[in-house]
Amino acid sequence: MSDGHPPPYDVRAARAALARQDPPLGAIMERVGAYGLVLRNTRDPFLGLLRAIVYQQLSGRAAGTIHERVKALFPDHQPTPDALLALPETTLRGAGLSTAKTAAARDLAARTLDGTVPPGDAMDDLDNDALIERLTRIRGIGQWTVEMLLIFNLGRADVLPVNDLGIRKGFAVTYGLDALPKPAALRTHGERWSPWRSVASWYLWRASELPG
Repeated sequence: MSDGHPPPYDVRAARAALARQDPPLGAIMERVGAYGLVLRNTRDPFLGLLRAIVYQQLSGRAAGTIHERVKALFPDHQPTPDALLALPETTLRGAGLSTAKTAAARDLAARTLDGTVPPGDAMDDLDNDALIERLTRIRGIGQWTVEMLLIFNLGRADVLPVNDLGIRKGFAVTYGLDALPKPAALRTHGERWSPWRSVASWYLWRASELPG
């Protein structure tokens, strides 16, 4: 499966509901156009979070290069928790991971094996808050990282990353604010977007990129 497959929810229904509940957001959706969120190529939480660890605080191109080097350490370029823990730390650092990211990757592998990270199929039995609570126990994994996993790997429809700078900028553009909203205010306003807050989030990201 390659990148580019659409999310599993009804985008047409989401857009109609959001435009009805929040006309300024509806105007932004019209200006931006079609919903373009695509899912990443795995629902496996171990692989998704390993990618997130590699990409933290790096540009996309540099992170992508290191991610490919890390995957190349494993048979068929498929990292597994057991195989990762079997690698010397120096091997992971040699692929480009920092000391902190190496420790985070090893903690992720250990917590996948001990059941803290549920297997892919079991993710569907846990709501967003439960997954955030469990996955943020992993070293180096914060709430924002889990929210990105929920939106871009698991295709969850109702996620609003209120601490994301791009979303806060997009909100200011959408509602003509002179300052960025506080996360708490954004969360309160966003309650009207439920159960389609991931769709609203994607449009706020695009709003932050609009000219002018």
